[in-house]
Amino acid sequence: MAVNSGIRVKSSEIELKDKLVAINRVTKVTKGGRTFSFSAIVVVGDENGIVGHGLGKAKEVTEAIAKGIDDAKKNLIKVPIINQTVPHPQKGKYSGARVFLKPASNGTGVIAGGAMRAVLESVGVHNVLAKSQGSSNPHNVVKATMDALGQMRDAVSVAKQRGVTLDQVFNG
Repeated sequence: MAVNSGIRVKSSEIELKDKLVAINRVTKVTKGGRTFSFSAIVVVGDENGIVGHGLGKAKEVTEAIAKGIDDAKKNLIKVPIINQTVPHPQKGKYSGARVFLKPASNGTGVIAGGAMRAVLESVGVHNVLAKSQGSSNPHNVVKATMDALGQMRDAVSVAKQRGVTLDQVFNG
């Protein structure tokens, strides 16, 4: 289950936008009473093929979000985008979550649920059909979507990897 199978990117030279996917309040019961803490899962991306996800935990919501953004900037991958959609159908999985991404024609929009939508919008995909199967846990759905995006390859990289011309990739 290699989630970070895409091309790694440094966060210093790009302008990233962050999206909050989910906040979870956790209660720890001690003899002194209840102690609340928060965990936030955040997705960052430049809306042009670069995306990352992170988890932040803290006593306050804003601090948890800030930690999540910092963590997300450490996990960036580059995803090929062709005509504002993904290059080919791809399945991804992480733990109990399974996702399916399929290219769509112009004008379709992002047909995806909450956690997947945040990742796909952050990466800059405008037309895609997506289905989430299995677990609906936002943490696992985000990681499964990142897995699927990390496995995406465009025709140029396939030709380069195989050592053939672009025509030979399409015509066999």
